[in-house]
Amino acid sequence: MDRLSDRTRLIAAATQRGKGRRPVNPPLERASTLLSDRVADMRDDSLGPVYGIEGTASQNALRAAVADLEGGAQCWLTPSGLAAVTLPILALTRPGDEVVTTDALYGPVRRFLTRHLATRGVTTRFHVPEATVNEIMATATERTRLILIESPASLTFEMTDVSALAVAARARGLLTVMDNSWAAGLAFKPLAHGVDVSVQALTKYAGGHSDLLLGSICAKDPGVATSVAATIEDLGICVSPDDAWLALRGLRTLTLRYAEQARSALKVATWLADRPEVARVLHPALPSDPGNAIWGRDYSGAASILGVVMKGGDPKAAEDFLEALSLFGLGYSWGGFESLGTFETPQLAFRSTPPGLEGPLLRLHIGLEDPADLIADLEQGLRAWRALQDSNLRPSA
Repeated sequence: MDRLSDRTRLIAAATQRGKGRRPVNPPLERASTLLSDRVADMRDDSLGPVYGIEGTASQNALRAAVADLEGGAQCWLTPSGLAAVTLPILALTRPGDEVVTTDALYGPVRRFLTRHLATRGVTTRFHVPEATVNEIMATATERTRLILIESPASLTFEMTDVSALAVAARARGLLTVMDNSWAAGLAFKPLAHGVDVSVQALTKYAGGHSDLLLGSICAKDPGVATSVAATIEDLGICVSPDDAWLALRGLRTLTLRYAEQARSALKVATWLADRPEVARVLHPALPSDPGNAIWGRDYSGAASILGVVMKGGDPKAAEDFLEALSLFGLGYSWGGFESLGTFETPQLAFRSTPPGLEGPLLRLHIGLEDPADLIADLEQGLRAWRALQDSNLRPSA
């Protein structure tokens, strides 16, 4: 049989025959201590894990499913998406090395690089978010060891030509790590495009229900895999079987939820882009987006998050907009079944060169609600926006 689609493989892994009578998903095994029949068996790794930290049925099934999805030879699980990014950086750099990454980097990862890693002798050089591959490579020096890729970039969604960057980095002997949470292992396959390590926040789309924290790290190269595995082992990193089981359950319907939310997000983005109150909508799937050409060439789908740049206004107007919404929750994260909204302008101040936006930056995550209802809710928010704008224009008595 020809290679199955992601949609089919994520389900077929649960229904393979030859394993006897069993539940569809593996049993939930909570264990620290694992018993053996003989003393010699305690030292025989071929019989399975000897301690709970090595993983039981749910963790191992999830690792196998994500590795297959990402095209990795090995996959490791971490307690959060942030840990999935930071652990391979720790594993692959040494004092005196340098990391190159985008100035639009996810805030907590930036904090890790500039606080934790810097005190241990690893420095970071930031390139402008819209940099070309040549400009990114020009940022690298003789000390550069690793390029950390975030495409689309956090909050402002700049796209990078990942394939070309991976080729250029390999020619210079540099390693690449890419945060693949936006594509969820579905819409883009970093390892197939030459990236050394692909990481995800399984908290997002794999979990899908905003009720767990989890991350994954996938690699193909044996040398890279050995370094990552050793670091995880030395730091004692593990995840709970309960969280792994929940993520595995979410993975079975990942393709359907991802595609449906992407369709709704594009409808909402298109509607917002035509509104007079909105200066720009930042979403690579929109034809007007600067990253649309790269997205259209390399990606088979899009995440359901949008950047919305308002036309003028101030923080109070942005807050009024969000607080007037009734269907959008006010909360961080994305990828779950529910729609969310956040005010993101304050985070832009951490960048070396904050982008020159026309007004406040909002981030919307589009969930599984009817997009028509979400649009009606956003209209309600825009009325609150206009009301404040109008009151600011009235002359004082």
